[in-house]
Amino acid sequence: MQFDNKKVGETIRSLRIKKGITQEVLSGLAGIARTHLTMIESGKKQPNFETIWKIALALEMNPSELVSEMEQNI
Repeated sequence: MQFDNKKVGETIRSLRIKKGITQEVLSGLAGIARTHLTMIESGKKQPNFETIWKIALALEMNPSELVSEMEQNI
């Protein structure tokens, strides 16, 4: 299985939209810049594990749940 930045970003975007929150809110909850989140969601930037961890917690998920969602989409 190949890591796919675009699919990872699509997964995060989809989960964020399902929660009904904006990039501004999610980035604030995760403690990352909105521009950083935008680049992750668009597949232009690969998140490191710390960033995935922060995003997962901001989405009220365990990091393993977020990674599992990503795996399903890849």
